Amino acid sequence: MTWHEERERLLNSRISELGLRIEGTELEPLVEQLYRELDACGITFKPPVYLTDEWGCPEGIPVIGVPFYLADPQLSAIENELADNLESGDESMMYLRHEAGHAFNYAYRLYEREEWHRLFGPYSRPYVETYKPNPFAAEFVRHIAGWYAQKHPDEDFAETFAVWLDPRSAWREAYAGTPALQKLEYVDAVARELGAEPPLVKPRKRDMPVEEMTHTVAQHYERTAATPPRIQLPNWFDGDLRRIFAATGEEPAAAMLRAKRRLIVGEVAYWTGVQPHVVRAFADHLIKRVDALGLCTREDSLIAFIAMLTTLATNTLRPDA
Repeated sequence: MTWHEERERLLNSRISELGLRIEGTELEPLVEQLYRELDACGITFKPPVYLTDEWGCPEGIPVIGVPFYLADPQLSAIENELADNLESGDESMMYLRHEAGHAFNYAYRLYEREEWHRLFGPYSRPYVETYKPNPFAAEFVRHIAGWYAQKHPDEDFAETFAVWLDPRSAWREAYAGTPALQKLEYVDAVARELGAEPPLVKPRKRDMPVEEMTHTVAQHYERTAATPPRIQLPNWFDGDLRRIFAATGEEPAAAMLRAKRRLIVGEVAYWTGVQPHVVRAFADHLIKRVDALGLCTREDSLIAFIAMLTTLATNTLRPDA
């Protein structure tokens, strides 16, 4: 069977019928690593990890959901093609540590404690998808792209836990002299207090386990596809592109940018905190203009293009944008 035929078969298959499991896949050693890290930090509770539609920890339930496509290389290839959102093993470990933070929070109901609220903020604060991070805010750790700790107190705790758990973070030195250190020390203290205790909340329920995902792989991407914003930049930006790229040359700039598109989008999204699908829409619009103008690469043109894209993406976070 050719890849095209296999791809079509998978797209038209019900996810629940694919027999997906974590055991025997590239996910298994990552979960084992997470559990070793929890052991090393004195935490006996190991949140169950299961396959579902996306990364997550259902609110109030100490379990960790992992995207189903990570359990199969061919599904991962489809994810990379259709969503352009496939993370590396290191990134998957970052997400596992983050979701373990949510699970630890829910397992022991830490969010009900007065000190938790004093340090991280009210758990009842409305959860909004769009937030405006401050890269210079010293009271938050830096872990997942986009200064994710600033999104909500629950995310702040999960990110703080993830940094504390990561054996490579050297968090005491990295955050010395910052307000974030107090949060990390709180996680350290509460882990020592509760690490050997059984969880108050049992991980009995799961949100949309893979066995219940009766829709097809194709329908999954139809449901989850982010609607790209309509980008229409003024004509004067063509002049900026002509300044960045050469009028003539051996390598078409559009081809170079398309080859590096994922890297460009990933870096800009990471440093700006703007959602990748928004950055991708800006990038695609600019690449089309570069192609239409017939521009070619020149030395440092990629750096200048990334700087331009970063500026445009950052301005989408402005209140008046």
